[in-house]
Amino acid sequence: MRLGLRVFFGFFLIAGLSAVLLLKVFLAEVKPSVREVMEDLMVDTAHLLAETAVPEFADGPPRADGPLAQSLRRYAQRPVDAVIWGLRKQTLDLRILVTDASGRVVLDSGEPSAVGQDYSQWRDVALTLRGAYGARASPVVAQHDRSTVLFVAAPVMRDGRTVGVVSVSKPVASVQAFIDRAERRVFWAGALLLAVSLVTGVAVTLWLVASVRRLRRYAQQAQAGQAIAPPDMPGELGDLAHAMDDMRRRLEGREQLEHDVRALTHELKSPLAALRASGELLQDDLPAADRQRFAGQVLDQTARLQTLVERVLALSQLEAQVGLGERQRIALDDWADAQLDRQAPRLAQRGLHVAWAVRDTVSVNADPALLELAFGNLLVNAIDFAPPGSTLELGVSATATQARLTLRDHGPGVPTAGFAQLGKRFFSTARPGSLVKGSGLGLAIARRVAELHGGRLAFEAAEPGLRVSLVLPR
Repeated sequence: MRLGLRVFFGFFLIAGLSAVLLLKVFLAEVKPSVREVMEDLMVDTAHLLAETAVPEFADGPPRADGPLAQSLRRYAQRPVDAVIWGLRKQTLDLRILVTDASGRVVLDSGEPSAVGQDYSQWRDVALTLRGAYGARASPVVAQHDRSTVLFVAAPVMRDGRTVGVVSVSKPVASVQAFIDRAERRVFWAGALLLAVSLVTGVAVTLWLVASVRRLRRYAQQAQAGQAIAPPDMPGELGDLAHAMDDMRRRLEGREQLEHDVRALTHELKSPLAALRASGELLQDDLPAADRQRFAGQVLDQTARLQTLVERVLALSQLEAQVGLGERQRIALDDWADAQLDRQAPRLAQRGLHVAWAVRDTVSVNADPALLELAFGNLLVNAIDFAPPGSTLELGVSATATQARLTLRDHGPGVPTAGFAQLGKRFFSTARPGSLVKGSGLGLAIARRVAELHGGRLAFEAAEPGLRVSLVLPR
């Protein structure tokens, strides 16, 4: 399973279970909380009515035609239409029962009336008569609906004695609309919270996966040998990216150093052997012509060694470089003419001519010093492989996104199997008419310059010869 799915499922499991448990707790607490509030209000009501009923017990239990009985009947018939926080109330649901000291009902505001019945065994009346808090919840079946009715009683006290009990009752179903609304609000609030949590989880997962993918892409590019800067990310992931970059640089530096030492040792063997042989011969008594020839070989091999060292240093500096220096807007065609003028003596020495194959007017933003270094190495490479008296073809072309600087020689070209190695350090083929190979550092330098500019170095068989293109972004 992918990392993103694992993180999302883990977050979904935690958030989902938390939301379900939270909703369950809230919904389970709504109805009991409403009943507790309702009981609290009924206690106040019962005690108020009990205190109001005290005068009715002056000459015994209240009469059926007394003031309290008449007030209860008027209460039961009283119309009501109230909107309570958006819910309409059109019935009075409070029932009042008054008992005497023995627990027998003497007044009842409800229908059917319970007057005359013995309520002394009911918990609300019995506890109140004993001087305790009396309350009960009793199931009632009305019109095939089973509901719970809450009873709360208060004693009627006269001269320190309990002369009666006032019991008020109210069906829980009368406040069911408030309970249902509260449950709906809690449910939808919980659902919204869960949705927000899931959206947050998806966002966090996508961010984490995107960051990990950036690290993976950077690792893959580094593995492919591309020298790129580590991705800029905050926190621990940014620290990991820089740690990976440091590790890559150390490993690359060690591997590259070992490879370079082996390749450089191989490249140095031939000129050093030639220098040693020429030096040994120059110690003998030679004719002037031979001495001149061997001295020339010493100078040639010394120049070869110097060029090799300079190119190794230049390539090492380029590979250690991450970005470009100061860029300038350069018109490639005019700039290429100026570079050819600098190489005119060497071209004339080999009898080479330069002809424009394609000449478009195109400009690029580039580092002039690096671009000159790359083109100079390409031109020297083409001069070395071009037959004397031949023509070098130069071209500048452009597309909507790229500019291409192309140089073609008419030399022996490169075998098909060698194209994949072109541009790598210390890979080269023999010069025409000689068994001496170059170091391959010129093309490696040009390739690295192209990479620093965000471009590439392209090779194409020209039959005869080789066409090399420096492709740069516009």
